[in-house]
Amino acid sequence: MLETEGYQDRAHAGKQLAHALRQYAGHDQPIVLGLPRGGVPVAFEVASALDAELDIMVVRKLGLPGHEEYAMGAVGSGGVCVLRAGVPGLFGVTQAQVDRTMARELAELARRELRYRGSRPPPLLDGRCVILVDDGIATGASMLAAVQMVRQHPVARLVVAAPVGAPDSVRRLEQEADAVVCPLAPPRFHAVGQYYRVFGQTDDDEVQDLLAKAWARPGRDGKHDT
Repeated sequence: MLETEGYQDRAHAGKQLAHALRQYAGHDQPIVLGLPRGGVPVAFEVASALDAELDIMVVRKLGLPGHEEYAMGAVGSGGVCVLRAGVPGLFGVTQAQVDRTMARELAELARRELRYRGSRPPPLLDGRCVILVDDGIATGASMLAAVQMVRQHPVARLVVAAPVGAPDSVRRLEQEADAVVCPLAPPRFHAVGQYYRVFGQTDDDEVQDLLAKAWARPGRDGKHDT
Protein backbone atom coordinates (compact mmCIF):
# COMPACT_ATOMS: atom_id res chain seq x y z
CA MET A 1 0.00 0.00 0.00
CA LEU A 2 1.40 3.42 -0.94
CA GLU A 3 1.85 5.97 1.84
CA THR A 4 -0.43 8.35 -0.06
CA GLU A 5 -3.20 5.75 0.09
CA GLY A 6 -2.99 4.87 3.77
CA TYR A 7 -1.23 2.73 6.33
CA GLN A 8 -0.54 -0.91 7.08
CA ASP A 9 -1.64 -0.64 10.72
CA ARG A 10 -1.51 1.77 13.67
CA ALA A 11 2.17 1.09 14.36
CA HIS A 12 3.08 1.93 10.76
CA ALA A 13 0.90 5.03 10.94
CA GLY A 14 2.64 6.11 14.14
CA LYS A 15 6.07 5.81 12.57
CA GLN A 16 4.96 7.87 9.57
CA LEU A 17 3.35 10.47 11.82
CA ALA A 18 6.48 10.69 13.97
CA HIS A 19 8.48 11.63 10.88
CA ALA A 20 6.08 14.52 10.25
CA LEU A 21 6.44 15.62 13.90
CA ARG A 22 10.24 15.45 14.14
CA GLN A 23 10.56 19.24 14.44
CA TYR A 24 9.06 19.02 17.95
CA ALA A 25 11.66 16.61 19.33
CA GLY A 26 13.62 18.10 22.21
CA HIS A 27 11.71 21.38 22.43
CA ASP A 28 9.78 22.43 25.57
CA GLN A 29 9.88 18.94 27.13
CA PRO A 30 7.48 17.39 24.61
CA ILE A 31 4.86 15.00 25.92
CA VAL A 32 2.72 12.80 23.69
CA LEU A 33 -0.84 12.15 24.86
CA GLY A 34 -2.64 9.31 23.12
CA LEU A 35 -6.43 9.15 22.98
CA PRO A 36 -7.45 5.65 24.13
CA ARG A 37 -7.92 3.27 22.79
CA GLY A 38 -6.93 3.43 19.12
CA GLY A 39 -4.74 6.49 19.49
CA VAL A 40 -2.37 4.86 21.98
CA PRO A 41 -0.55 2.48 19.56
CA VAL A 42 0.02 5.46 17.24
CA ALA A 43 1.14 7.68 20.12
CA PHE A 44 3.51 4.99 21.39
CA GLU A 45 5.44 5.05 18.11
CA VAL A 46 5.46 8.85 18.05
CA ALA A 47 6.77 9.12 21.62
CA SER A 48 9.43 6.48 20.97
CA ALA A 49 10.68 8.21 17.84
CA LEU A 50 10.72 11.68 19.45
CA ASP A 51 12.20 10.34 22.71
CA ALA A 52 9.27 11.98 24.48
CA GLU A 53 7.16 11.06 27.48
CA LEU A 54 3.97 9.12 26.70
CA ASP A 55 0.71 9.45 28.57
CA ILE A 56 -3.01 9.40 27.83
CA MET A 57 -5.84 11.87 27.42
CA VAL A 58 -9.11 10.05 28.04
CA VAL A 59 -12.13 11.33 26.12
CA ARG A 60 -15.33 9.56 25.09
CA LYS A 61 -17.40 10.04 21.97
CA LEU A 62 -21.10 10.70 22.46
CA GLY A 63 -22.74 8.48 19.85
CA LEU A 64 -25.91 9.57 18.13
CA PRO A 65 -28.77 7.43 19.58
CA GLY A 66 -29.52 4.63 17.15
CA HIS A 67 -26.44 5.49 15.07
CA GLU A 68 -23.68 5.31 17.65
CA GLU A 69 -20.92 5.30 15.04
CA TYR A 70 -21.70 8.99 14.39
CA ALA A 71 -20.59 11.46 17.05
CA MET A 72 -22.95 14.10 18.36
CA GLY A 73 -20.22 15.28 20.74
CA ALA A 74 -17.64 14.12 23.24
CA VAL A 75 -16.82 14.32 26.94
CA GLY A 76 -13.53 14.40 28.81
CA SER A 77 -12.15 14.38 32.32
CA GLY A 78 -12.86 17.44 34.42
CA GLY A 79 -16.38 17.93 33.07
CA VAL A 80 -15.36 18.95 29.53
CA CYS A 81 -18.23 18.47 27.08
CA VAL A 82 -18.32 19.30 23.37
CA LEU A 83 -21.60 19.01 21.41
CA ARG A 84 -22.14 19.39 17.69
CA ALA A 85 -24.00 22.51 16.63
CA GLY A 86 -27.74 21.93 16.89
CA VAL A 87 -27.56 19.22 19.61
CA PRO A 88 -30.03 18.69 21.23
CA GLY A 89 -32.51 19.00 18.38
CA LEU A 90 -30.32 17.77 15.54
CA PHE A 91 -31.72 14.52 14.06
CA GLY A 92 -34.47 14.63 16.69
CA VAL A 93 -32.09 14.09 19.61
CA THR A 94 -33.61 15.21 22.91
CA GLN A 95 -31.88 16.66 25.96
CA ALA A 96 -32.83 13.54 27.90
CA GLN A 97 -31.04 11.37 25.33
CA VAL A 98 -27.97 13.60 25.52
CA ASP A 99 -27.98 13.37 29.31
CA ARG A 100 -28.29 9.55 29.30
CA THR A 101 -25.54 9.16 26.75
CA MET A 102 -23.30 11.54 28.65
CA ALA A 103 -23.82 9.72 31.96
CA ARG A 104 -22.97 6.38 30.35
CA GLU A 105 -19.82 7.69 28.67
CA LEU A 106 -18.61 9.52 31.77
CA ALA A 107 -18.87 6.24 33.68
CA GLU A 108 -16.81 4.50 30.98
CA LEU A 109 -14.31 7.36 31.02
CA ALA A 110 -13.82 6.94 34.77
CA ARG A 111 -13.38 3.18 34.34
CA ARG A 112 -10.71 3.66 31.71
CA GLU A 113 -8.86 6.27 33.75
CA LEU A 114 -8.68 3.86 36.67
CA ARG A 115 -7.70 0.84 34.58
CA TYR A 116 -5.03 2.54 32.49
CA ARG A 117 -3.54 4.87 35.06
CA GLY A 118 -4.24 3.17 38.38
CA SER A 119 -2.71 5.29 41.14
CA ARG A 120 -0.39 7.11 38.73
CA PRO A 121 -1.19 10.85 38.83
CA PRO A 122 -1.85 12.89 35.70
CA PRO A 123 1.25 14.27 33.96
CA LEU A 124 2.45 17.81 34.43
CA LEU A 125 1.63 19.78 31.28
CA ASP A 126 2.49 23.32 32.31
CA GLY A 127 5.11 24.93 30.09
CA ARG A 128 5.47 21.88 27.86
CA CYS A 129 4.83 21.07 24.21
CA VAL A 130 1.78 18.81 24.27
CA ILE A 131 1.16 16.57 21.26
CA LEU A 132 -2.34 15.06 21.18
CA VAL A 133 -2.46 11.90 19.05
CA ASP A 134 -5.32 9.79 17.73
CA ASP A 135 -5.45 7.16 14.98
CA GLY A 136 -7.64 9.43 12.87
CA ILE A 137 -9.95 12.42 12.93
CA ALA A 138 -13.52 11.94 11.66
CA THR A 139 -15.93 14.47 13.19
CA GLY A 140 -13.17 15.84 15.40
CA ALA A 141 -15.41 15.90 18.48
CA SER A 142 -13.17 13.71 20.63
CA MET A 143 -10.04 15.61 19.67
CA LEU A 144 -11.75 18.94 20.29
CA ALA A 145 -12.69 17.79 23.80
CA ALA A 146 -9.07 16.76 24.35
CA VAL A 147 -7.88 20.18 23.15
CA GLN A 148 -10.20 21.91 25.61
CA MET A 149 -8.86 19.73 28.43
CA VAL A 150 -5.27 20.66 27.59
CA ARG A 151 -6.19 24.34 27.32
CA GLN A 152 -6.95 24.29 31.04
CA HIS A 153 -3.16 24.29 31.52
CA PRO A 154 -0.60 26.95 30.53
CA VAL A 155 1.18 24.79 27.96
CA ALA A 156 3.98 26.11 25.76
CA ARG A 157 2.48 24.65 22.59
CA LEU A 158 -0.47 22.43 21.72
CA VAL A 159 -0.14 20.22 18.66
CA VAL A 160 -2.91 17.98 17.31
CA ALA A 161 -1.63 15.01 15.32
CA ALA A 162 -3.28 12.14 13.46
CA PRO A 163 -2.29 10.00 10.48
CA VAL A 164 -5.52 10.75 8.61
CA GLY A 165 -8.44 13.11 8.98
CA ALA A 166 -11.51 14.59 7.35
CA PRO A 167 -10.52 17.93 5.78
CA ASP A 168 -13.34 19.92 7.39
CA SER A 169 -12.53 18.54 10.84
CA VAL A 170 -8.84 19.23 10.38
CA ARG A 171 -9.57 22.84 9.44
CA ARG A 172 -11.76 23.27 12.51
CA LEU A 173 -9.03 21.95 14.77
CA GLU A 174 -6.51 24.31 13.16
CA GLN A 175 -8.54 27.13 14.73
CA GLU A 176 -8.20 25.60 18.21
CA ALA A 177 -4.68 24.16 18.36
CA ASP A 178 -1.34 25.88 17.79
CA ALA A 179 -0.61 23.39 15.01
CA VAL A 180 -2.28 20.41 13.34
CA VAL A 181 -0.18 17.67 11.73
CA CYS A 182 -2.22 15.33 9.55
CA PRO A 183 -0.29 13.82 6.61
CA LEU A 184 -3.39 12.44 4.92
CA ALA A 185 -6.60 14.50 4.55
CA PRO A 186 -8.36 13.04 1.49
CA PRO A 187 -11.26 15.07 0.03
CA ARG A 188 -13.46 11.96 -0.20
CA PHE A 189 -12.88 10.93 3.42
CA HIS A 190 -15.56 8.58 4.72
CA ALA A 191 -14.16 6.76 7.77
CA VAL A 192 -10.81 6.42 9.49
CA GLY A 193 -10.67 2.65 9.00
CA GLN A 194 -10.69 2.86 5.21
CA TYR A 195 -7.13 4.25 5.31
CA TYR A 196 -5.70 1.28 7.23
CA ARG A 197 -5.10 -2.20 5.86
CA VAL A 198 -5.37 -3.63 9.40
CA PHE A 199 -7.73 -1.71 11.70
CA GLY A 200 -8.87 -4.10 14.41
CA GLN A 201 -10.16 -2.80 17.71
CA THR A 202 -7.49 -1.88 20.25
CA ASP A 203 -8.35 -3.48 23.59
CA ASP A 204 -7.61 -2.42 27.17
CA ASP A 205 -4.79 -4.94 27.56
CA GLU A 206 -2.90 -3.52 24.58
CA VAL A 207 -3.26 0.01 25.93
CA GLN A 208 -1.98 -1.08 29.34
CA ASP A 209 0.94 -2.98 27.82
CA LEU A 210 2.07 -0.05 25.71
CA LEU A 211 1.81 2.39 28.60
CA ALA A 212 3.75 0.01 30.86
CA LYS A 213 6.53 -0.26 28.26
CA ALA A 214 6.70 3.50 27.84
CA TRP A 215 6.65 4.23 31.56
CA ALA A 216 9.37 1.63 32.19
CA ARG A 217 11.83 3.42 29.92
CA PRO A 218 14.70 5.08 31.83
CA GLY A 219 14.03 8.73 32.54
CA ARG A 220 10.38 8.47 31.48
CA ASP A 221 8.73 8.55 34.89
CA GLY A 222 8.18 12.23 34.26
CA LYS A 223 7.05 14.89 36.67
CA HIS A 224 3.38 14.69 37.54
CA ASP A 225 0.66 16.89 38.95
CA THR A 226 -0.02 16.41 42.61
